[in-house]
Amino acid sequence: MNALPELIADEAQLDATLTQPSEALRAFIPELNSPLVILGAGGKMGPTLAVLAKHAADLAGHALEVIAVSRYSNETTRQWLENNGVQTRTADLLDRDQWADLPNSENVIFLVGQKFGTEANPSLTWAMNTLVPTHAAERYHSARIVALSTGCVYPLVPVDSGGATEDSTLNPPGEYAAACLARERLFTFHATQNQTALTLVRLNYAIDLRYGVLHDIAQKIHHGQPIDLAMGHFNCIWQGEANERILRSLSLCDNPPRLLNLTAPEILSVREVATRLGELIKREAQFSGTEADTAWLSNPAQSIAAFGPLTVELETLLRWTAHWTDSEGRSLGKPTHFEVRDGKY
Repeated sequence: MNALPELIADEAQLDATLTQPSEALRAFIPELNSPLVILGAGGKMGPTLAVLAKHAADLAGHALEVIAVSRYSNETTRQWLENNGVQTRTADLLDRDQWADLPNSENVIFLVGQKFGTEANPSLTWAMNTLVPTHAAERYHSARIVALSTGCVYPLVPVDSGGATEDSTLNPPGEYAAACLARERLFTFHATQNQTALTLVRLNYAIDLRYGVLHDIAQKIHHGQPIDLAMGHFNCIWQGEANERILRSLSLCDNPPRLLNLTAPEILSVREVATRLGELIKREAQFSGTEADTAWLSNPAQSIAAFGPLTVELETLLRWTAHWTDSEGRSLGKPTHFEVRDGKY
């Protein structure tokens, strides 16, 4: 694996950095038979995850077909995947009849989900987070499935607790989080019925310079807007490492299903992170409200035990984010709303 860049100049370099596989991923990827099917591959994480898998296979000399399935409302995304050796299939995964046309596979990554707009259109969120998982679990009942979930299935926990663990009680606030818990329950139900090997990955805040908690904080500093401290602490992880560990979680699939928190171990203070970003951006961070003594936090000890320590440090992410913001790098315009405490998105 090449050394990380000091700064990231543009989207081409950003995507190259996000899709640079580690030696560990290159060693693992030959264990997968073709094709690797990625469902919901057109979203924020899916494109770079698919290309990361393909790059790892190519560098390992493994002729792995990677098939990325999505509605592809953005043709640019589909073309970028094809240009990087990933096969694309266009499908509306809510339509049960379209599943029969998808390729058989022994290894499936499930990334489908719906978050923002839940308050305005809750029925769509429930459909995406329950009907589609059911279709996937039925269609690929004999495969290993890694299904992406969220740390939002946990309740808010004390900031000095070390974060929720995989065996913590699940009692999340808000309709979005309830639908995410339903997604987990349905995958688990079908896995139990069919003896499907499954890993449920509970992710807390992937960082891509075009979106994410650090991006949101930096944008507010850049525009002179106050940063809400209501959710005063958080976890996050570089998206490249998150994607790699999602792929390697195929090796952990089991029945009963494996649960896995995926984030960095540090519990970060919004105030401290914003202050440091302000120093790097050379603009003073402004704040509103006060920190609560609870937050959505996860303890990733199990994933770190399985895959080893993370390699992209917070200071690197802050330096990249500040430079991206100063350079007016592209934003996806999809704020995380990490400050929300009642689960209403």
